[in-house]
Amino acid sequence: MATRARARAWLSAVVAALTLAGLTVASLPHAPVEQPGQVGQAQPMGAIPPPSESEQTAAVERATAVDDLLHRRATAMVNRDEAAFTATLDPRADPAFLTEQRALFANLADIPLDTWSYLLRPDDTLDLTTLAAPAADPSAELWAPAVELRYGLRGIDQIPTTRPMGFLFAKRADTWYLRSDSALTDLGRRSWRGPWDFGPCVVTPTVHGLVVAHRGSQPMVDRLVRELDSSVAAVSQVWGDNWPKKVALILPDSPVEMRALVGPDFPVESVVAVAIADRVDTARHTATGQRVVLSPTGARALSVASLRVVLRHEITHVAARAETVDGSPMWLLEGFADYVGYRDSGITLAQGAPDLAKRVRDSGPPAALPEDRDFRARDRSLDLAYQQAWSIARFLADRYGEPRLVDLYRELAGAGPISASDTDDLLRRVIGVDRAGLLKQWQSYLRATLR
Repeated sequence: MATRARARAWLSAVVAALTLAGLTVASLPHAPVEQPGQVGQAQPMGAIPPPSESEQTAAVERATAVDDLLHRRATAMVNRDEAAFTATLDPRADPAFLTEQRALFANLADIPLDTWSYLLRPDDTLDLTTLAAPAADPSAELWAPAVELRYGLRGIDQIPTTRPMGFLFAKRADTWYLRSDSALTDLGRRSWRGPWDFGPCVVTPTVHGLVVAHRGSQPMVDRLVRELDSSVAAVSQVWGDNWPKKVALILPDSPVEMRALVGPDFPVESVVAVAIADRVDTARHTATGQRVVLSPTGARALSVASLRVVLRHEITHVAARAETVDGSPMWLLEGFADYVGYRDSGITLAQGAPDLAKRVRDSGPPAALPEDRDFRARDRSLDLAYQQAWSIARFLADRYGEPRLVDLYRELAGAGPISASDTDDLLRRVIGVDRAGLLKQWQSYLRATLR
């Protein structure tokens, strides 16, 4: 198993994702109401005077008009009304943008949407004085409020997920239009890109999820479809049924697309798959925007057995996400996912952890549990960290039983970052030993298993 899933990423949304029904766009704030005693008050030197009544009225009218524009755009998308969709675009916008928007509309044709809507935040507006051409246009009034896309995949997203969009609007002859979704990048506001921004999407549903890919990927799609439902069932056998058991697999066409989906700083070249989420609320046991994104090159190179391990590993993260607090020990999070991935594979510890086996033979077992920083390495030490983590989870299941391993995950991963003494107390409560005792037992297990 030379190639395997090596990391997970929790991608936090800019704002909390809320339940949104249909195409409702959140109502706009009312114009500020002048408070008694404020009329005629002197302003401190350098203070910005409050807007006049006419300015307040104009601001509300502008926000209402753009809110209506976004509502019409969302409705047109869901109803597949291309004429209504393109009517919201600035006719004087960059021709490339207009072409991209028409392609976006077409690329979404097969995506099963439960929700597609926008939330306007008119109180969060960019200063456009430094906006460069061709987006800048002195013949039009321009406005750049914060906008969030809220969308949900039918059968996948119990709660719609939220993503930021860097929209620039232009007013011409009393009508507002969308002028650009990329002109604000240099001003710090970037539009999120989905798979539909990179080409026509082909969606293949299964009982427990769907596969989203692009044209020309059918052989790999067929492989994923064959493994998806059985992988969900395998994860449920260990974790239980208390999770949605619906998974979206995304197969991008390029590293650029994968990076757009998982984050610009993620090392997409060194992984074959990653489970992502936009927001996790462990108090309410919810996670939004969960997807498993596969490498456009690495995943295709996997054998059937390797792909099965990778999918079960990543789907374990999906199942456990809502009960996993960020900052929990990586040796537990990744070791547990690998345990489920390799379970019933027939692959021995020596076969699946060759680096660890060599180390045990040459110099003995590791002197400590792997640290979180080990899972951020970019060299062979990353492989060793994952192999160690898997061996710990496998040891715990062999020594204490699989249900106790699951209990430990729920307790320790649900606690998040805690002190060493609290970790020891938790370990004693679940398995009867502290970290030192766990280390000693694990070392003995490795000597017996890998020598």
